[in-house]
Amino acid sequence: MPTFLAMVSPMWATAISLIVAFVLIVLFLVQRKVFDVQKDTIKTHTIVFSYAAYMLLFAIGIGFVASLWGYDVSDYLLEAFAGFTSGLEANIPRLIATLVVLFIALAMFKIIKLTLFKIGNKPTPNQRRKKTISKITLSLVRYFGGLILMLIILAIWGVNVGPALAGLGIAGLVIGLGAQKFINDLISGLFIIFEHHFDVGDWIDVNGFSGEVIDIGLKSTRVRNIRGEVRIFNNGSIAPVSNFSINEAVAIIDFSIAYKEDVAKTIEILSQELPKLREDNENLLENPRILGVTELADSGVNLRIATRTKIMTQWGVERALRQRIKEILDAHDIEIPFPQVTVHKPKE
Repeated sequence: MPTFLAMVSPMWATAISLIVAFVLIVLFLVQRKVFDVQKDTIKTHTIVFSYAAYMLLFAIGIGFVASLWGYDVSDYLLEAFAGFTSGLEANIPRLIATLVVLFIALAMFKIIKLTLFKIGNKPTPNQRRKKTISKITLSLVRYFGGLILMLIILAIWGVNVGPALAGLGIAGLVIGLGAQKFINDLISGLFIIFEHHFDVGDWIDVNGFSGEVIDIGLKSTRVRNIRGEVRIFNNGSIAPVSNFSINEAVAIIDFSIAYKEDVAKTIEILSQELPKLREDNENLLENPRILGVTELADSGVNLRIATRTKIMTQWGVERALRQRIKEILDAHDIEIPFPQVTVHKPKE
């Protein structure tokens, strides 16, 4: 075959080279188009096999074109393989040491990750606090552990890590001056953790976005609202923040009765009936309290009821209270007012 290829004229060699290049480009575009169309159904091993087959065809095509122009690909490959094997033999101790270090590092990281996961998910009175500390510790292990592992591997391969450490210090100073916002996020993240502003699992409000804290990192915090939307906040921008999970919650209900109704009698009926709701709702920490009249409104008399509830249950308790109040008022024929307009017809 090399003899035949050597006899090909430059014109034919150019034409064949263009055809091979065209075929390789078309195959790549077709493969990419198929993957884009079937990305939701195609399996991972099919993608890997297809890319491997294309790379093999690409290598064969390049070798074929090189042979057309008189390059001896086989000699080049043999020379490269010989250089690779000799280099491999000379660096076998370093390769073994690198593999051992990587194995130990991955094993230690796996053990630390499992330990922190168990600590964070163990049911205890301070579970959310432990879960938060576990996540931030895992984040620190990833950052600093990866840096230390890289320096150890460089030292194994003969790199003097002393100047590298000094360079990292200078680079850190330069980066710190140019990335003040990033440093601010890191420092704010540390203060959030150590000053216990909130933990993973707490319900907070940040800049009008209310939701559950699902992750706290050194740089950012993830919050998921009741609709399932996840918003990522840089720790330096979390101010002000409201934490609804620190103290017991309070459910407050405002409602109206008509002016013709007896306010004292209504309060007495509610005081007798509403405590029964506590038997069916474990989230109430006390019997609902009727605070009295809060406003003489346009259409009726406004009353207020309040009660202490478990953390993060006040909204459900408020819904249950509104329903129960409506049922009680209807059962005793107490009118709930609504806006009305009286029209007076002038006498003729």
